[in-house]
Amino acid sequence: MKVLIIEDNEDLTLNMVNYLEQENIRCETAKNLFEAQDKLLAFQYDCILLDLMLPDGNGLDILSFIKSNQISANVLIISAKNALDDRLRGLDLGADDYLPKPFHLSELLARLRAIYRRSKLDGWDQIIFNEINLDTKLLEAKVNQSVLDLTKKEYDLLLFFLTNKNRVIGKEAIAQHLWGDYTDDLANFDFVYQHVKNLRKKIEKAGGKDYIKTVYGIGYKFDANAK
Repeated sequence: MKVLIIEDNEDLTLNMVNYLEQENIRCETAKNLFEAQDKLLAFQYDCILLDLMLPDGNGLDILSFIKSNQISANVLIISAKNALDDRLRGLDLGADDYLPKPFHLSELLARLRAIYRRSKLDGWDQIIFNEINLDTKLLEAKVNQSVLDLTKKEYDLLLFFLTNKNRVIGKEAIAQHLWGDYTDDLANFDFVYQHVKNLRKKIEKAGGKDYIKTVYGIGYKFDANAK
């Protein structure tokens, strides 16, 4: 899962990032509306953690921005307890849930996972596709009931492919998903080829089909109809 944290409190942001990244959730941050809008136009996120009180405006403006730009990301509002009207308005504008401050990080994680299950996994903790089974709680991948020995990046890549079946995904989009903000420091995207190659090899070695097809000059596609 990849999230964008829109929050101007640096200590809270750091605590959330440290906690969530230990739970295999990739985090990027924005401390104001301008940074948030810039990142939302440039990158894709599974979920947005949205503070409503930002230094350059109301976080609710992000919800209108998401709608007008047809951005497909879920939104979890994190706001002060006394901001009931804004929270209700946020839900009316399309937010998926809200969590009042202060909150326990374990509850934040539970809310994020619940939103992800509903939106991406049809309410389940597992993704099952033919002979492939991914358990998003155990962070475990199986092919024909054999556990694959995947690196964290290979697991993230397989999950990304399975939740985007039959879609052509560019190398840059894959790089952004795997490396987030650090992608700008990369000289090229050759590492994407290596991760895809390793993932293919491990799936085939376990008796799985080669679903991952190369789309030359663009990237890759997980072909659900592969034979």
